[in-house]
Amino acid sequence: MEKVAIYPGSFDPLTNGHIDIVERGLRLFDRIIICVMCNSAKKTFFTVEERMEMLKVSLEGFQNIEVDRYEGLLVDYGAKRKARAILRGLRAVSDFEYEFQMAMMNRRLNREIQTVFLMTGFRWIFTSSSIIKEAARFGGDIHDMVPPVVNQKLIEKFKKTS
Repeated sequence: MEKVAIYPGSFDPLTNGHIDIVERGLRLFDRIIICVMCNSAKKTFFTVEERMEMLKVSLEGFQNIEVDRYEGLLVDYGAKRKARAILRGLRAVSDFEYEFQMAMMNRRLNREIQTVFLMTGFRWIFTSSSIIKEAARFGGDIHDMVPPVVNQKLIEKFKKTS
């Protein structure tokens, strides 16, 4: 049976830390579905379509990945896609409490889907989408923390808002 993992997130925007998790996740799973989670209550910087496009462009050299979107319970999506795992990245202890709570709730809702945590590579441990957006907003050089397409889109968006 194919080992499929769902890698969910807002990816607003995608960072090199996210790509690190995908690369290492592909060593554990046959296929990874990168799922942009749509939460109408959450204000995002990029639209779902923009985030999906940046993911597709940034990951075009990867085999055995798919980019999709979903609004609803992640475990329902995972069951529908026959996933065996939810892949999550952890940067620091501060991520753990929230991720642990989510993992326990997902396990309560569907015991067939396991949550697998990977520590983000040390090089990316300090990066987050929020910090990258903040640095980019004030003209900080973030080109080595995000894929080229993301860097370009951030520059374009902030030029429009200034």
